[in-house]
Amino acid sequence: MSSFSNFAISFSIICILSGGINSLAQATSGAGGAAIGIGWPLGCLISGVFALSMAQISSAYPTAGGLYHWGSILGNRFTGWLTAWLNLLGLITVLGAINVGTWGFFSGSIAPWFGIAVDTTTSAGFANQIIFVAIITGLQALINHFGIRLTAKLTDMSGYLIFAAAIALTIVCLIGVKSWDISRIWTFTNYSGTPEGDASVWPKMDNIWYVFALGLLLPIYTITGYDASAHTSEETVKASSSVPRGMVSSVWWSSLFGYIMLLAFLLAIPDMNEASKQGWNVFFWTINSITNPVVANILYVAIFISQLLCGLATVTSASRMIYAFSRDGGLPFSKSLASVSPRFRTPSIAIWTAAILSVLFVWGASLVTIAGSSAYTIVVSCTVIFLFLSFTVPIVLGIKAIGTAKWPKMGPWNMGIGTYKLVSVLVVIAMAVIFIIGVQPPNEWALYITIGFLVLTAIIWFAFEKRRFQGPPIGDMIAKRQGDIAAAERAVGEV
Repeated sequence: MSSFSNFAISFSIICILSGGINSLAQATSGAGGAAIGIGWPLGCLISGVFALSMAQISSAYPTAGGLYHWGSILGNRFTGWLTAWLNLLGLITVLGAINVGTWGFFSGSIAPWFGIAVDTTTSAGFANQIIFVAIITGLQALINHFGIRLTAKLTDMSGYLIFAAAIALTIVCLIGVKSWDISRIWTFTNYSGTPEGDASVWPKMDNIWYVFALGLLLPIYTITGYDASAHTSEETVKASSSVPRGMVSSVWWSSLFGYIMLLAFLLAIPDMNEASKQGWNVFFWTINSITNPVVANILYVAIFISQLLCGLATVTSASRMIYAFSRDGGLPFSKSLASVSPRFRTPSIAIWTAAILSVLFVWGASLVTIAGSSAYTIVVSCTVIFLFLSFTVPIVLGIKAIGTAKWPKMGPWNMGIGTYKLVSVLVVIAMAVIFIIGVQPPNEWALYITIGFLVLTAIIWFAFEKRRFQGPPIGDMIAKRQGDIAAAERAVGEV
């Protein structure tokens, strides 16, 4: 993978045309225009501090294990193992969440062309959702199976497509503006609950600042997944400089283009009060109101393809995490999961394992209801918590380790020890914010699930893994592994 490809895979997973569009209702049916105008840059800043700290570590340790290896090197076997499980759980469930979001976009845009049942409260609509998710996840896994070069070409294309589609959507929205009400950008309005808004998004809440804080999930959910640059380190040229650049630049450009696009969309909304009542349908309602059907349909197709490629890049990231963890014996059936296809040079079993687990998650969680809410929406909230916790563990360990024997040498991407420690303190504060807003109603069960998972993790570690799991290799073991990789590459003519 080239340096651009490494950037593109993170940029594709972030995909402002996926989370930025599919989660719009959290703002328009929440705190109104200010949830976008003020909330988007604030939420991007919260996510961005993680990327800065991770970039510093990735430059010194550019390995396929990424976060898992960092947690082990900067801490110990347990912190590495914990990081791996948090990250792996987050990646598998976020893959399911992305592809369910793609189904939601498909059902509101393209499905009506073919008369496909999309109401998931009916048996036909529910079955169609699961079948759709299974098909596109299988397609994403198949492309990954065929090799990193094919995947890299498609994620490169995805990077350009996201830029182009975001610009086109911005132009369409600006052309469709009926009244240039700039004040929307900083206007707070409480649209939570009914009759002011759609109660399926947020229940009625009296405190506008509380509603605004919940709306931060829009940018925070969107601006994540940039750890993909680290997961593909061993497949990237000049990884020690390409990987940190890929992380930081993917967050920067996604934040900037996403903000411009969403501001244009905000200004184009015909009526904020009516928009709040649309709930999750607000994007289609707005676009269909401001432009002709042909232009709208072209936009829908471009956005749909971008969302498919977002899932493709997530399969890449999740499979590399499974591969790296299994290579060190951290998962059941590790020997098989750590195998590499001799023909395609990809961790094929890890790829299909990631795909199958994500589909099973979508199917199982969609069948379960907890306290009147879908288990799926609650687990997605946990997904964000688990992912950012997996980012936080090695970052916090790095505060103590940087400049010591555990981390004696900085990579070519170096912001300085003092700056790293300052940014890492901001990470701890940001993690607290994410956790607090992630477990609020209607997702309060996310708190119990998160605590339960952490307790279960501790039991498994002390009962089984503490004696068995050795962690990533060090010293002579690393040299042997590098020799094995070089030999495998020579066997297929890659060196």
